[in-house]
Amino acid sequence: MHRIDIHDRVRAQRAERVARERQRQRRTVTRRDGVRLEVDGRWLTGFCSNDYLGLATQFEVGAALQDAAAREGVGGAASHLVCGHHALHEQLEREMAEWLGVPRALLFGSGFTANLAVQQALLGDEDVCVQDRLNHASLIDASRLAGCRLRRYPHADAEGAMRQLRNAPGGAAMLATDGVFSMDGDVAPLRALALAARSQQALFYVDDAHGIGVLGPEGRGSVAEAGLTVEDVPLQLATLGKALGGLGAVVAGDADLVEHLAGTARPYLYTTALPPAVAAATLAAVRLARRDEWRRERVREHVARFREAASREGLELVASSTPIQPGLCGSEAAALAMSRAREEAGFLVAAIRPPTVPEGGCRLRVTLTAAHTRDQVEQLVQALAAARDRTAAAVAIA
Repeated sequence: MHRIDIHDRVRAQRAERVARERQRQRRTVTRRDGVRLEVDGRWLTGFCSNDYLGLATQFEVGAALQDAAAREGVGGAASHLVCGHHALHEQLEREMAEWLGVPRALLFGSGFTANLAVQQALLGDEDVCVQDRLNHASLIDASRLAGCRLRRYPHADAEGAMRQLRNAPGGAAMLATDGVFSMDGDVAPLRALALAARSQQALFYVDDAHGIGVLGPEGRGSVAEAGLTVEDVPLQLATLGKALGGLGAVVAGDADLVEHLAGTARPYLYTTALPPAVAAATLAAVRLARRDEWRRERVREHVARFREAASREGLELVASSTPIQPGLCGSEAAALAMSRAREEAGFLVAAIRPPTVPEGGCRLRVTLTAAHTRDQVEQLVQALAAARDRTAAAVAIA
């Protein structure tokens, strides 16, 4: 018997990634000061964070974390069903449910595990999960790990979703979509998808990781902005580590479904609870997100300013009204070259390449936050235009 050597496979895959300009590299942040980051000994202005409301470094949030850590310690101690479920966890779940206008919420350590929990607990081998082709990897992986049938429809195509549901009769069905798509920044057609799900007796599940805090009344997200209720969207996911600036996620919605997750979902049952101090910090962030409408207004102003300035400079952007503003580059080499050029100009913006985005869809993923200033946004556009021209000139010479 001759087995494949895993080390040989790893080396071959690494060589292929390098050849195709797809090698990933971690950058170590030494210090943070708002949107300013010290990376490799140099201070850069970051435009790649998901901290849309600027709450991750907000004083009240940090103070809540420190105070609770001094009282309760730094660990969750055990799983929620053993002795890890703290009163601060309970309070956070209640306030998240009240904010989102649903009966119940359940706290998880991450959005990735929450998405797995929903599908693993609710779907089986004979069931189907129909998903948008551009859904986040956690939703796709959740279907594969849950063992259900996975069917995908063209991006933002409610009729395509309907066809996929019709073509998978029998068993239970779930229709799952991102609320705001993380790489394009566009919003799913939630009302049309809700109608498709209802007509096909499918449970509609929305991963609103990038909508919570940013969209809708009081920042309640894309589901609320679409005017949908828990009857339309029985379950939704709200991450706590993006616009709320912290860590973890909640699955919120129908009380019976959430209770079922709490009692059966393996990613919930068999993992240590989040530290109570993190829950305290998130509670502070939720209250600020609900109260401070000026944070959302500032983000909207930055988005309008960025798109207007980019249009003047002839930059090619994906259509998006959210803080995620991708600029298309085409090839991997062009995306990396533009990212390096902007870093030399003092800005940190991520180059996004396949398989995160489709082939030929490489982009610079710009994210705008309430912590940015007007001048920083204007300067970024100028740096983007200069990086584009410099890269184009280099290609022409080559």
